[in-house]
Amino acid sequence: MYPLVGRFLAAGLLLASIDFSAKLHAQETNQDASWIQLFNGKDLDGWQIKINGYELNNNFGNTFRVEDGILKVSYDQYDQFNNRFGHLFYKAPYSHYVLRAEYRFVGNQAPGGPAWAFRNSGIMIHGQSPESMDKNQEFPVSIEVQLLGGSSGERSTGNLCTPGTHVVMDGKLIKQHCINSKSKTYYGDQWVTIEVEVHGNKSIKHIVNGETVLEYSQPQLDPEDRDARKLIQNDKKLLQGGTISLQAESHPVEFRKVELKILDE
Repeated sequence: MYPLVGRFLAAGLLLASIDFSAKLHAQETNQDASWIQLFNGKDLDGWQIKINGYELNNNFGNTFRVEDGILKVSYDQYDQFNNRFGHLFYKAPYSHYVLRAEYRFVGNQAPGGPAWAFRNSGIMIHGQSPESMDKNQEFPVSIEVQLLGGSSGERSTGNLCTPGTHVVMDGKLIKQHCINSKSKTYYGDQWVTIEVEVHGNKSIKHIVNGETVLEYSQPQLDPEDRDARKLIQNDKKLLQGGTISLQAESHPVEFRKVELKILDE
């Protein structure tokens, strides 16, 4: 539900210098303009796992898995959820891109999962590295593109949540943790296409089934947040880019496509 970019320390920790545009530019200009398949349809090659309470890449309960060409977040090996919020991180940070994923919610929520996490997941962008997270940190400092499935009444998807971050909307700094989009509600186990158009620390758009449902700018670290505060250096708060991760929040969710196109900017 809830996740900086910079040069990574030799020990694997994130050096929270937001000014890592040179590294990103070098990486991105070497990429072809076509879609990059972050999920290869076969396995979790290129991804890292961080579950709250466990060391990096301890995939407790086989939470993240690939079956029949589908990337699944599953809880069939859990007795209780016990706040084991998890995130599956792609290996490389990005800054200017379009991310596209096809997802759906299935089955029943894990026992002990919080009520608000029913049919709730997310795609975290502009996030910190998994190596820089504390062992008992529930969510990476990031911008969350929140994914919600229908419950009772209207329940939009493609919302915005901000673990350790703020954004600017209509010229105002927004400190509210979650902002609803204007998307319609998607019930049942239907597949939904979510796109995120990201222009560094300028504009970010959430697009659901082809419709732009939310837009904001200037993603930045929240100096009052404990986890974010550790990542601020030289008073630089704006987020130019960062990691991408898929969330595990106690309700099973499936992804059949996760792909990215570099924007040549």
